[in-house]
Amino acid sequence: MAESAEVGAMIAANRERYMQLKAAAQGGKLPLPPPTARDAAPLDASRLLHREVIPGGWYWTTRLARGQVLRLLNAQATPGVSFFAWNADDTSERYNAGDTVKVQWTAALAKGRVLFSDMGRVLASIVEDSCAAHDTLLGGSTAASNREKYGVELLRNTRDNLVLAAGKHGLTRRDLAPCITFFAPVATDGEGRFHWRDGAVQPGDFVDLRAEMNLLVAVSNCPHPLAPGAYAPQPIEAIVSRGVPIAAGDLCRTATAEARRGFDNTDPLFAHAAEL
Repeated sequence: MAESAEVGAMIAANRERYMQLKAAAQGGKLPLPPPTARDAAPLDASRLLHREVIPGGWYWTTRLARGQVLRLLNAQATPGVSFFAWNADDTSERYNAGDTVKVQWTAALAKGRVLFSDMGRVLASIVEDSCAAHDTLLGGSTAASNREKYGVELLRNTRDNLVLAAGKHGLTRRDLAPCITFFAPVATDGEGRFHWRDGAVQPGDFVDLRAEMNLLVAVSNCPHPLAPGAYAPQPIEAIVSRGVPIAAGDLCRTATAEARRGFDNTDPLFAHAAEL
């Protein structure tokens, strides 16, 4: 009987937490700070490891060590930069769009949120974000979406770019899943239809992703399927820096109980390394 009562209490507590998250999300009161000012968070040249331009329509891939920070700098407001990541130490673990959204009870990722893997661990944290307008639901472009939108199938697209990026690491299309597209201000109306919010992405916008485990990352610089206008992606920059020591009250680690549990699942993988 005591065990049954304990299980019942746990279920009730989880249900109450679920209702709190639902109410906060629907009321626009999720614990997120405002976007980072575009002229804030300057790069520290002493911590810079690599800087590379990704031309419009092309892709880039690299390995990030735990604690390193990747900045995607969108100097010309190109409409959509897609991102995918794998655990570099076990590539069967990868970014999971569904869990990232449902565990945090929001599809509106921004500064303070994290990207979850399909094993309940945190792949990366969004430590700075000037845009706060990203698509976690629709994914990137494909040959079919380009054909439908632009009337041309041979334009470069995110799906093919990510397949090529995966191949650089000995992976295949079977190792891919739906991606997140930054700088893609997709919203839904009252009937659940998707639409693009013009003007939400501005020149100079950036997002900083801190690797919470060793990562393989892939970036595709192709327009989002809902991006208005002609196919004209502009160059972006990928900038890798050494991270700073993580403070005890780090926003991404403490914003929600769900994020804290994700880090509780992640940190033990690196406990031995921290002791060395």
